Amino acid sequence: KSLKITHFPSEQRRLVACRNHLLRNYALMVSHRQKRVWKYIEEGSLLKLKSYLKRHHDIDVNYSQGRRQRSPLHLACGLGDDGVLRLLLQYGASVLLKDRKGDTALHIAANRCCFSPAYDDLVVPLQKSCAAAMFVPNRAGVTPDDLLNWMNRGSAKKDSEREWMEKILWGLGRSYQKRIFDKKHAEAQRLAASYSGSKRRKTKEERADEEKCHKEHLKRLQREHEEYLSRATRKEEEVRQGKKRCYEERCAATFQSSSSAADTKLSYSDIPWPAPRGTVQEMVDVMMHGVDKKDTVAFRKVIRKQQTLWHPDKFAQRCATRLEEKDRQRILDTVTALSQELNRLTQSLNT
Repeated sequence: KSLKITHFPSEQRRLVACRNHLLRNYALMVSHRQKRVWKYIEEGSLLKLKSYLKRHHDIDVNYSQGRRQRSPLHLACGLGDDGVLRLLLQYGASVLLKDRKGDTALHIAANRCCFSPAYDDLVVPLQKSCAAAMFVPNRAGVTPDDLLNWMNRGSAKKDSEREWMEKILWGLGRSYQKRIFDKKHAEAQRLAASYSGSKRRKTKEERADEEKCHKEHLKRLQREHEEYLSRATRKEEEVRQGKKRCYEERCAATFQSSSSAADTKLSYSDIPWPAPRGTVQEMVDVMMHGVDKKDTVAFRKVIRKQQTLWHPDKFAQRCATRLEEKDRQRILDTVTALSQELNRLTQSLNT
């Protein structure tokens, strides 16, 4: 608590004022950190919450907030977040803390068990943390143990079950009573519809329609697949034609250039290779693209033209003086390999 400055001599008043200022700032800091904890729980950010509590281990997680006066443990149970719940229990969250209606976190968890399989995720950790909380009543006199027993009375008679339900719902209020019956009715309708749908056998017409739809679906998939393959083939053909057109244009610009351009030095990348980054076989494929191999006369004509263009001696006569020294040997080796591959292709035609 802050101390009154009038209780101290004049020389100590300044120190007491500083102490009171630090205490007020500390209270505001803790309030801000608790709001940050509440925000992380609402967002379901388990990792952020874990890291924040680890950095600020002095945060008291046993506080109430909002109109309903719920604690962070109440909020985690209401959201059904078992990971956050276990983390809060590790940092000392109290299961016995009550909200404005007198409900503990176990009341909230037990209420969720009525409509979802949350017993192992929510009730069991809370029960292990504080077993006595199972028998703590709220303002209506209902304990979490009462709620769970009501949920598990599946084999009891209808009259006793209705009487017990009316007793609990009287304490929980009329609005909660209507919500329970609406949800149970909707669940019963869903189960009845699914059961009747699974039992009804399909007629002959329905089976025929289903088989027809299945065949049409298969045909549509086959048609779409064929269209995809056709588009891919056309695209590949366009790419190959573009490579060959670029190759022919670069050959014309390099080997048939004017006298002014003949003095420029040529590096390895300046040579009009059919496939600059490809293998020798890929280069030959670009050269011979679009030529029908069955037409032997036309095929031999294209090969002889390429052999003349890439013959090592003739290439040296045209470009030897223009090659840069650092790339000269690499260029000549590639030209030789390309010429040898064209010669092997010619021999294969003779056999």
